[in-house]
Order: sequence, then C-alpha cells, then structure tokens
Amino acid sequence: MSKRIGPGSTHRVWRLGADIDTDVLAPGHAMKHGIDKIAAYCLESVRPEFASAVRGGDVIVAGPNFGIGSSREQAAAVLVKLGVSAVIAPSYSGLYFRNAINLGLLLLTCAQVDVIQEGDRIRIDTGEPAVIAPNGMRLACEPVPAFLMDMVRAGGLMNQLRQRAGKEPLDV
Repeated sequence: MSKRIGPGSTHRVWRLGADIDTDVLAPGHAMKHGIDKIAAYCLESVRPEFASAVRGGDVIVAGPNFGIGSSREQAAAVLVKLGVSAVIAPSYSGLYFRNAINLGLLLLTCAQVDVIQEGDRIRIDTGEPAVIAPNGMRLACEPVPAFLMDMVRAGGLMNQLRQRAGKEPLDV
C-alpha cells in the first residue's frame, strides 16, 4: 500500500461532487503530453487550484460515479503523480476502479461520505476498511479483496510483478 497511508496518519480532504469524469481528471487537450504535464491540468475545470495545491498524502472524497467516461489510464495516473493517497466515494466507474488499483491508487467505496467535509483531517483503516472522521465516527467501507489490497500495497500491478520477479519497484 501507499507509504502515505498508515496507522495514525491523517489525510487532508479535497471534497468533490458527483460524476467526476476522466476528462476532468486528465483533460483531452493535455493528452498529447507526458503524465507530468497532464497532472498540471488535473481537475482544472472544477478545482483550478487542485494540481498546484494538493500535497502528498491528501485524499479526494467525492460523490457517486467517480471516474466515469473514457478508459484513459492517465485519469488515475495523474492522482498518483500528484501524491493523492486515496479516493473515497460511494461508487466508481468499473474501468476507472481497475486502472486506479493497477497503478497503486487506493479506492474506497463508502456510502456515508457526505459527513466528510472539505479540509477535514481523516484517518483510513485499511484493515476493515473504514474511514475515521475527525469526530471519531467510523464510516464503514466496502471490503477490498486481499489480492487488490496487495496490488495497492506494492504500488500497482507492475511493481507487484517486479517484486515477484525479484526486481526493484518502479518509481511512479
């Protein structure tokens, strides 16, 4: 799992609405560039300050249907590049979910995200899994299969395969 998620660590929340699509995460006009440049435009149409103000370890809490739209892998890769530790939402596009896990980005499905506010400092319990709100309330999340959590812990599918082959993990 991401080195940024661990017992006792807290994460600053960026709050987003419903239906955040892949074109908002990785805008089409930037797709001719590499991931560093694409990341600079992440969420520009809904949160223009996001790419320059997000910090490693921050999390996104969003409404339903996060990652809808195209299957572009860059929509998950930009969040990894910017240091986002996790996305917490009630539902995701299936393609986005798999792309994110393949890249080592933790996605937690949590129906109760409405109680989490912009700027809150939350903790994440990956064992149950659950989100712990600032007031101590535990918000249950849907279980993440062990093989997918192993992939996230490894930093994504390619790093997991490299580790199994006895090679150094890739720096994402």
